[in-house]
Amino acid sequence: MSNNDSGEIGAFFAGFLVGGLVGAATALILAPQSGEETREQIRQKTLEFQGKAEDALADARAKAEAVAADVKRRAEELQVQSRVILDEGQKQLAGAVEHTKRAAASAVGKGEEAASQEAAEAA
Repeated sequence: MSNNDSGEIGAFFAGFLVGGLVGAATALILAPQSGEETREQIRQKTLEFQGKAEDALADARAKAEAVAADVKRRAEELQVQSRVILDEGQKQLAGAVEHTKRAAASAVGKGEEAASQEAAEAA
């Protein structure tokens, strides 16, 4: 059995080798262009792809710059809005402080007036 198996394996590899050689010869005979033409075609495609890559890179840069400009504009708008809100808050706080001072002064004044009246009534 082992003699039979090795003969079949040898025949398979011989057929594989002969088939590969026939295929390579057929490819050389039926090749549509020479190696030099193929290399030129490869160079042209390389240049074409390089141009496309450069265009894509330029587009990506332009889009990134546009996004950066938009982000900067939005940040400046938010900064302005924050300043407006902060100013309004400070005005409201100052008003509340002033109102509290007046209320405290009024309360102190009423307290002194009540104390004067009590002292007058007691006398």
